[in-house]
Amino acid sequence: MKAIVVHQYGGSEALKFEEYPDPVAGPGEVLLRVAAASVNPIDYKRRAGLTKDFYPLKFPGLIGVDVSGTVDKLGPGVEDFSVGDQAFAMADNTYAELCVVKAAALAKIPKGLDLIKAAALPLVTTTGNQLASATGIRAGQTVLVLGAAGSVGRSAVFTSKQLGATVISGVLKRQIDDAKTVGTDPVVATDDDNAVASLPALDAVADTVGGKIAEKLIAKVKPGGVYASVVEPPQNAAKYPSVKLVQVFSKFDRKTLEFMAEAVRDGKLVIPISQTLPLSRAAEAHAAAEKGGGKILLVP
Repeated sequence: MKAIVVHQYGGSEALKFEEYPDPVAGPGEVLLRVAAASVNPIDYKRRAGLTKDFYPLKFPGLIGVDVSGTVDKLGPGVEDFSVGDQAFAMADNTYAELCVVKAAALAKIPKGLDLIKAAALPLVTTTGNQLASATGIRAGQTVLVLGAAGSVGRSAVFTSKQLGATVISGVLKRQIDDAKTVGTDPVVATDDDNAVASLPALDAVADTVGGKIAEKLIAKVKPGGVYASVVEPPQNAAKYPSVKLVQVFSKFDRKTLEFMAEAVRDGKLVIPISQTLPLSRAAEAHAAAEKGGGKILLVP
């Protein structure tokens, strides 16, 4: 098969489009004919060697987490899927024409959702849902989603609203227009000190950004409130012992992925896709993704 192969850590030029041995589905596994993969920050961080202490590459190796495709073959013991099913997942080695996925980590694509566009959803929508849930937010409470214009942030906003919370979208000034499609009325420019200072007391923060703004926002959380984050916790968190810190690491959950995908299909949640490129142009996709912007899909 053709795949994007990494022979050494480096910049986007380390991504090589070349032949690679076809994977084989083992017991409890499914072989997918890949329709699309999507580019996530974990992909280019892994390519660059920034995750080698906890998520290393074995060279020559493949990368990629998100995948959508059609079931090509079933490994022994797989009963929930049939050849020809359209499915998507968080997996490994997805920048390729073929990908093996554990059946337990695979979900069927909801009817009516585009097969290729579905590849944009597994990691970001699952992470956003689990981030919002980790805040413990309830109806009548207020949560600020930091980085609300991003894909994880949008998913956290949607989930928080489903839980009945009042949601404030935290975005940069230049993202205010993008925030209009996120689905909240209150929007605050987090790079405007006056706007941040004017924020009401918060029951929770769902953080997808981190950095200096996190240090300002934790001060806005009520005693007994929650600061949940998918990045590093605020550096000054020790100053606010009454605020509960929750670190969120995305875990596959079939029901969650199906629920979020149905929301996208029904237009209740929008995950913008900025580009769809051939798999052979993965290096170009990584260079673009590292500059920021919407989701990029890679199509074999």
